Amino acid sequence: MKKLLMAALISAAAAASAADHGLLDAARGQQEPLLATLKDLVLMESGSSDTAGVTRVADYSEKRLKALGAAVERRDNILTGRFTGKGRKRIMLIAHMDTVYQPGILASQPYRVDGNRVYGPGIADDKSGVALILHTVEMLHARGWRDYAQLTVIFNPDEEIGSRVSGEWIATQGAQHDFVFSCEPNGAQLEGILMSASGIATANMTVQGRASHAGVSAKTGRNALVELSHQIMQTKDIEVPGAQLNWTRANAGLVTNQIPASATALGDVRLSAADGLTRLQQALRDKVATPLVPDTVTTIDIEPGRPPFIASEAARAWAAKAQAIYGEIDRKLALYPGTGGGTDAGYAGRSGKAIVLEAFGLAGDGVHAKDEYITIDSVAPRLYLLSRMMQEAGASQ
Repeated sequence: MKKLLMAALISAAAAASAADHGLLDAARGQQEPLLATLKDLVLMESGSSDTAGVTRVADYSEKRLKALGAAVERRDNILTGRFTGKGRKRIMLIAHMDTVYQPGILASQPYRVDGNRVYGPGIADDKSGVALILHTVEMLHARGWRDYAQLTVIFNPDEEIGSRVSGEWIATQGAQHDFVFSCEPNGAQLEGILMSASGIATANMTVQGRASHAGVSAKTGRNALVELSHQIMQTKDIEVPGAQLNWTRANAGLVTNQIPASATALGDVRLSAADGLTRLQQALRDKVATPLVPDTVTTIDIEPGRPPFIASEAARAWAAKAQAIYGEIDRKLALYPGTGGGTDAGYAGRSGKAIVLEAFGLAGDGVHAKDEYITIDSVAPRLYLLSRMMQEAGASQ
């Protein structure tokens, strides 16, 4: 299997050809319009909890998709646009409309242009993805490209808070497509495509003890806080292939003069293997089975969230094809092995049916922080890359 994969990668890399200069010129022609769209989007603040702001972005994007001829469906501010073509393959593009920023952020982090950089809250993550998709579809349709059975665009409103509402929809739709290209941003210094991203889950440790008066009868109580502390120390460095745990929150007791009867801790779980959650949960339960404080009971549950994204062998071959396409315009494309962050590509690829690749968005940096930006000189190349990948996907056997 590895030999077959290597052959596919070499074949794809060797397939680099001369650039499609007509398409490249069209991409360059879309640079200023895309930047104008991006400015519009950034000036609409849309933190995940800002329902009114996310709705404004959804309204704007819905209008743009309808103008391109899409049949649009909208539920819970999940925007889905569908185009019917003349080909055989089903292609899906995804990006998210929400950001991590709170309302009023533009007052302290305004939209601004400085040389090759354009700054603004959420401009890279992921309003650049929304703008890129809108202008890629517009550009290809203007050139008469319809080599697909269906082209689906999904803009979701809750990626930054785990896609709790939209995740199942993305997973269901991903299972019905042949290709999914996710348009999260990528590195400014070395542009690339992402090969894997962590799944995310939440670990919940609960200790049940017995309350008593802290001054008069402390020894008759069963201190849940002490037991919790012990179990956290026992499990803080637990090693399970495909899973990483960090305890991040804890709570115990109601008043200072009472031995606490219960205590809880929450932990951040990152998953790099499909079975990592199951193995971690079993390892944790084995660890906490024997208490330090007699007559206390510790239970651990792990609530699954976004599944991990792991590029399949077929997807890796298509990543090599992306490198070859970037080579057509004399640019280098890195294949990033992975990130500790989560991505909706995990939901899109959950069924294993589609070829899924991540990070087609604009080059940028400073995401989730002050001075988030995209680079202007990445606009035309990324338009070209996504367009050519869509064309290759449509024409594939």
